[in-house]
Amino acid sequence: MKKLLFLFLCLAWGLSSGLAASKPNVVIVITDDQGYGDLGFNGNANIKTPNIDRLSEESIHLENYHVDPTCAPTRSALLTGRYSNRVGVWHTIQGRNFLRSREITMADIFADNGYVTGLFGKWHLGDNYPYRPEDRGFQHVVYHGAGGIAQAPDYWGNDYFDDTYIKNGKFERFEGFCTDVWFDEALTFIRKNAEAGKPFLAYISPNAPHGPFYCPSEYADIYTGKPGVPQAEFYGMITNIDDNMARLVKTIDEEGIRDNTILIYTTDNGTSAGTWGGNGFNAGMRGSKGSQYDGGHRVPFIMRWPSGNIPAGKKIDRLTVHMDILPTLIELCELDAPSIEFDGRSLKPLIYGDDPDWPDRTLIVESQRVVDPVKWRMSAVMTDRWRLIDGKALFDILADPGQQKDLSQQYPEVVAHLRAEYDLFWDDVSQEHDLTSYIVVGSKEAPVVALNSHDWLVEEVPWNQPYVMWGAFAKPAEWQLEVDRAGEYEISLRRWPVETDLAINDANGYTGFDFHTAHLNLEGDKQSKPISANASEVTFRTHLDKGILRFAPLFVGETEQSTPYYVYIAYEPEDGWQSAEGMNIPRFDPDYGRRPPQTMAQDTERYQKFAR
Repeated sequence: MKKLLFLFLCLAWGLSSGLAASKPNVVIVITDDQGYGDLGFNGNANIKTPNIDRLSEESIHLENYHVDPTCAPTRSALLTGRYSNRVGVWHTIQGRNFLRSREITMADIFADNGYVTGLFGKWHLGDNYPYRPEDRGFQHVVYHGAGGIAQAPDYWGNDYFDDTYIKNGKFERFEGFCTDVWFDEALTFIRKNAEAGKPFLAYISPNAPHGPFYCPSEYADIYTGKPGVPQAEFYGMITNIDDNMARLVKTIDEEGIRDNTILIYTTDNGTSAGTWGGNGFNAGMRGSKGSQYDGGHRVPFIMRWPSGNIPAGKKIDRLTVHMDILPTLIELCELDAPSIEFDGRSLKPLIYGDDPDWPDRTLIVESQRVVDPVKWRMSAVMTDRWRLIDGKALFDILADPGQQKDLSQQYPEVVAHLRAEYDLFWDDVSQEHDLTSYIVVGSKEAPVVALNSHDWLVEEVPWNQPYVMWGAFAKPAEWQLEVDRAGEYEISLRRWPVETDLAINDANGYTGFDFHTAHLNLEGDKQSKPISANASEVTFRTHLDKGILRFAPLFVGETEQSTPYYVYIAYEPEDGWQSAEGMNIPRFDPDYGRRPPQTMAQDTERYQKFAR
């Protein structure tokens, strides 16, 4: 009997292992601020991307593929299959980049289907619980804070080289250039799971070529002083990505999983620096990152899957969007998924045929980038033929891909139809524009929470570290919090992040303040304390009840006042306030093989222009 039971268990294990092995692995590489024209295979003769070009020859192409004009909205739509405006992500800062906790993500679905899920690089959909990638279905994560290295939530002083990132909930220092680190970690993840025979989803999301434009000198040197190059470091970062793509493809081959791996390469919005100074190449499109014209949101998308018999080199010209990718992967991988009202649709009929029944579609992308969305703001209503811009200008994209000739007067009926389509969209998604995604404090998952000025709920915020250095946008602001557990809390107000341990009024070589009083300004609690000389923080102890509250602490001086740039909130701390230890934040060491923050501040213009 025992032998029969043993044989039965072995057979069951073998069957389950075989089923697991038959599931295709999925690797998604999504770069940051790289446009359609910033690749050799799309016609750019001045950029070197031979490895991605070679991959493109083995892949299917979405030639009319669109995303949002900026990064966080694109990522939210890609990972949910739903409009970014619907899931609460219509900006990159000001708390409007938090993916609503109710949403089901791609990682949730793959994990529920037995996949091991990993994220490497940029997340940008919330740095606090319950919005972190580890809260949204990713089981193994290595990432930087916010939307880019050196933004306010990121570890202080990170500058793309030898930086400190978050790895599975803890801060860890890594040697090397950031893009190399993301691929190093991803390749380790891929090898481990391939050798264990476990299907995996690897979401590789380099922050490059996002500004500030730093890259290893050997890559920048390729382009420095060369004609037709808009920005040497920007192109250099892309060529570095290309070399890492070669490493990725080689690893997939060496692990014997090439045939059964869906490999995707795409980007999150139009080019940021690829058209500077009239140089560069944008495939004849109008606009760049942030624009409602096609140059702001039409991007490359290639996908290879040998055992899936995806036609190599096939180009799909029908209108497709980022919201289509999750429904497509669910169908291709035959995943079980909960009932979700997707705004996208599976592209399987277009991938494997021309599908004469494929419907004409009307799709919308917007570049809101404000605290509260505004109807028609920087919007594009799209069909296969038409683009209606801001509800006014009409372009025939087939005849006029550069969007130069406004046809709204010649085709008023088309304008009326597309305006009506936008009205339906707006009436739908705007119903919940008044919802706020609250930062949760006091949860067991995150008993110590770090707040920062990136997420102030006001217009014009100091969202990056240079702004913090200069004391920019010093003013009263607020965060909105959800208290998960009633109890005693310690709240520490700071001008600088805890890893620097600088004094509140310390100029640190830039802009100092003369603050003399700190106000807690919690609903129902208006405590105040003096700011002593050389104090790095002012700490309050208070009782918080479970529920929603507005939090507007304030530093006050003789001539100025401001919400603290950094605040740390701890639930029932033990042995006194130990914020750095409680969050596992190593102290900032300016001698740790990196540039000091001063270097970033000197790059003001090129950092600020396209960094968000």
